[in-house]
Amino acid sequence: MVPASDRATDPAKTSVWLAKGPGRERGRRSGQPDGLGRDKIIEATVRLLDRHGAPSFSMRKLAAELDVTAMSLYWYVETKDDLLELALDSVFEGLELPGPDEREDWRDRLRDLARTYRGLLVRHPWVSGLIGTFLNIGPNSLAFSRAVQEVIGSSGLSPDARMGGLAAVFQFVYGFGTIEGHFVQRCASAGLSQDEYFRRAMGTIGERPELSREFEQATEIMEARGGATVEEMRERDFAFALDLLVAGIEAMVARSK
Repeated sequence: MVPASDRATDPAKTSVWLAKGPGRERGRRSGQPDGLGRDKIIEATVRLLDRHGAPSFSMRKLAAELDVTAMSLYWYVETKDDLLELALDSVFEGLELPGPDEREDWRDRLRDLARTYRGLLVRHPWVSGLIGTFLNIGPNSLAFSRAVQEVIGSSGLSPDARMGGLAAVFQFVYGFGTIEGHFVQRCASAGLSQDEYFRRAMGTIGERPELSREFEQATEIMEARGGATVEEMRERDFAFALDLLVAGIEAMVARSK
C-alpha cells in the first residue's frame, strides 16, 4: 500500500483508489465499537459535509456524529483525505446515467447528463471543491465519466475535438451548479427562501444611488429573461445556455464534414 505519509506529501501522484485495497476494512480488534463500518462512516461524512462544508470537517466532529472515538475511525481509513475522497465518489453512486443507446438522440442524452451533474453539485455544494482537489477516479465517478465520453463520442465530433466539447459542456455545468449550490446554501443558512433572499438583496442594491444605473439594467434583463421565481429564471438560463453549447457542437461537426 502507498503509505499515508506519501499521499500527504505528494498528493498529485497518488490516491486512495491507487493504493492496494482502497477503503478496505481491517479485521475487528478489541476496543472497536459495534456496528461501525466503512459505509456507515462514509454516510456520516457526507451528512457532515452537506451540513457544514469541507473546510470545517474534522475527524473529531465525525467521531462525535457517530458517537465513537476518533481513533476508532482509523481502523477503516488511514487519513482524513482518504475519507473525503471516498465520500466524494460515494455521492456519484446511484446517478441516473443514460446507456449508449443508438436509438436515443445524443443531444437528449447530453442534456440529461448535464442536468444530473448540475443536480449533484447543488445537492452537495462541497463536491465542487473536492473535484479539483482529488483525482476523482473512484468507480462511481468513472462510471459517470464513461457515460459522458460515450455521449460526446456519439455526437460526431472528431476524436481530437471531443475533449474540447466535453470541457465546454461540463465545465459550464460545473460553474453553473457550483454557484447555484452556494446560493441555495446561503439562503438556507439565512433561513430564507431563494425568492426572499433575492428580493432583499435586490432591494438593498436598489437603495444605493451609486448603483442605480446597474440596478435598472439588471432589472430590465431579469424581466426579459422571464420566470416568476428565482428557480424558474435559473432553469431558463440553464436550458438556453445548454442549447447554445449543443448548437455549437452541431456547428463544429458540420464544419468538419
